Amino acid sequence: MMLSGVENVVRRSVKRVSLYRFHHDHDLQARKILQRLESRYGKTDPNNLRLADAYARDVFGDPVYAPWLRVYAAFCGTFKEGWIPDNYYGIVVVPHMQGWYGKISSLKPISRLIFDDDELPDVAYFANGLFFTDQSVVVPERDLKDVVFEHAERVVFKLDGSGQGKGVYFFDRSNFDPAVIRSLGNGVIQTFIVQHSLFTAFASKPVATLRFTTVVDDAGRISIRACYLRLGRADDTHVLSDREICVPVKLETGELCDDGYMSDWGAVDAHPDSGVRFAGVKIPCFENCMATVLRLHRRIPFVRCIGWDVTVDANDQVKVMEWNGKHNDVKFSEATQGPCFADLKWERLRSEPECARVPPG
Repeated sequence: MMLSGVENVVRRSVKRVSLYRFHHDHDLQARKILQRLESRYGKTDPNNLRLADAYARDVFGDPVYAPWLRVYAAFCGTFKEGWIPDNYYGIVVVPHMQGWYGKISSLKPISRLIFDDDELPDVAYFANGLFFTDQSVVVPERDLKDVVFEHAERVVFKLDGSGQGKGVYFFDRSNFDPAVIRSLGNGVIQTFIVQHSLFTAFASKPVATLRFTTVVDDAGRISIRACYLRLGRADDTHVLSDREICVPVKLETGELCDDGYMSDWGAVDAHPDSGVRFAGVKIPCFENCMATVLRLHRRIPFVRCIGWDVTVDANDQVKVMEWNGKHNDVKFSEATQGPCFADLKWERLRSEPECARVPPG
């Protein structure tokens, strides 16, 4: 059925409002971080800010992409060509490189169907009124507890679309209730991971995760572009994005960089609670972690850029806790390890008119 002229106008207006809000939110976030950086380390070189503004206009075609470039320049103390602004990544790169296929990462019960890999700690799922195992066998509600706790003493339930530490719930056999899962919504039940002792030294409660970013280039080659360690605070049950400490990891060696960064981008050389320093620490089983994310990305190469949350357990086993094929965060990696994607020529994707773009969601 053809849309009327009025319907077309309304749709375009809604898209423009949504697009404005998307860029406005990014602008506010970037400006806040820039203010924090400058209050802590002093004013940014005005020449670097001018370069950021000019690069946004000349390379990406719009000054709305300048705020994140300004943050990167302030953080690094210089300007680097090839940086990708996070809002450009979300509004231009993601639709081109991920499309609808990237959005399936929010539907947690299908991860095992895609990857069929033991590195996933999934034991059961709830979706559309049914409980079923990681082998897609439907489980009667009365039998669910026995299935879930057959090989685990504690489990984690994560809602579809959960992120930034939200929508995560913990259960043991004594408080597990299928009715509670039903009330929460669709999602995955995972075995609680007892993390490697190296991670426990930083913070014992929240399971530390490695955030890998992998990409598929136009020739189909898959590569790792960035990695950082996400650590929670001592009193948190799991890593929360507004309280995490992020430490860049050297891809060549698996070693942590000397400094980590709080959620306000302030540098610290040790975990703020335990006091354990980052310098000289090497991630356990790092080569296996890299091999795992590369192998899994080969199963779904048409999602061209993926963020992976990976950890290593107490038995030196790699575990893939989540994957994100939507708007996985690139701004921290760009600032600390970038430009991470300069050779991919993503700036050439900007040909589509802004009014036709829809913010990721």
